[in-house]
Parts: sequence; structure tokens; C-alpha cells
Amino acid sequence: DDFYIGKYEVTQKEWRDVMGNNPSYFKVDNLPVENVSWNDVQKFIKKLNAKTGLNYRLPTEAEWEYAARGGVKTQNSASHKYSGSNNIGSVAWYDSNSGSKTHPVGTKQPNELGIYDMSGNVWEWCSDWYDSSYYKNSPTRNPAGANSGSGRVGRGGSWAGYAKDCRVANRIGSYPSDSGSGLGFRLARSSK
Repeated sequence: DDFYIGKYEVTQKEWRDVMGNNPSYFKVDNLPVENVSWNDVQKFIKKLNAKTGLNYRLPTEAEWEYAARGGVKTQNSASHKYSGSNNIGSVAWYDSNSGSKTHPVGTKQPNELGIYDMSGNVWEWCSDWYDSSYYKNSPTRNPAGANSGSGRVGRGGSWAGYAKDCRVANRIGSYPSDSGSGLGFRLARSSK
């Protein structure tokens, strides 16, 4: 079903405006916030929703991939290795071009939906529990992920990762308490 997803990864300024602190290793306002766990993100979302009266959340893994592949705006999304291109250097900050750091959001080319950094810069938390075989038997409409597990899904790769990590199809599972300088998020919201 329809949903909204952030054009950019949540920035350090946005995090600080809501939480009053900045946990990031690389500290600059327009860099993606990083060094945040899935649990930290839930606290951020709760405060943001109370402050705005809206219902922000993490995207499901299926929503994240749909947006990363360009939604209905492209005929070639399935053939793109990375979000918006087969040329990783045009869309992603990763180990070979990042200079070992994150970069300001929106400085690489967007995908077909005008969404930036879905490949590279920082891994992005999704709402789902990680299950390596979930999609073999999942519902085709609005799959919401496994009902339980020990790890949460991360997508998109990071500034420290290899090109293969930044592929749209790549996925990882991390403990909800994990954090690091390559792990951030973007927000989603249901359209209804």
C-alpha cells in the first residue's frame, strides 16, 4: 500500500532537535546521524511523534526495497544493482570513494523517486526482524517481516562497506542494541 519515505537519511541536526544530543562519531549537522541502535531509533520516533502529532516509523524491509528500486517510476529497477544506477560511484559513498567517513546527505545522484543515499553512506535500520528465509514464503502484499528473531534488518550498505554490500538486494541482521559509525536510518509514514 502507499506510504511515505524520507528523501534523505535522518541527519544529525534532526536527531539533535528531537533528542537534544548527538551520538554520531562524525559530527556535522548535515551528515546522517549514526552510531544509533534500533532501540535508540525507537526512542527518537516516540519523541518525534509526540512532538509532531504524526505517526513516523521505520520502513518495513519491503517498503525500503520498493523505494530503493524506484517504485513504479522505472522500468529498469530490477536490473539496477544499486539504488538508481549500476554505477555505484554515482549513487553511493562506500569504501572506495568515501575517504573513510560519512558524507552530507543528498550529495550523490538520487534514484528514480528522487530519494538519496539508499545505497551507501550508512546502513539503514528497518522495522523487521531478520529472517534469512522470510521472503520465500512471505505474503506478496505488504510483507511485514518475521514475527520474532534476535536481529533487526539493516539495508543499503555504508561508507565503510564494499560495493557488494551496497547492492539493493543485500540485507543484514543486527542486534537491536548494536550501533556503530556506519549505522543510521530514514523515516517512513503510512499514507492513511
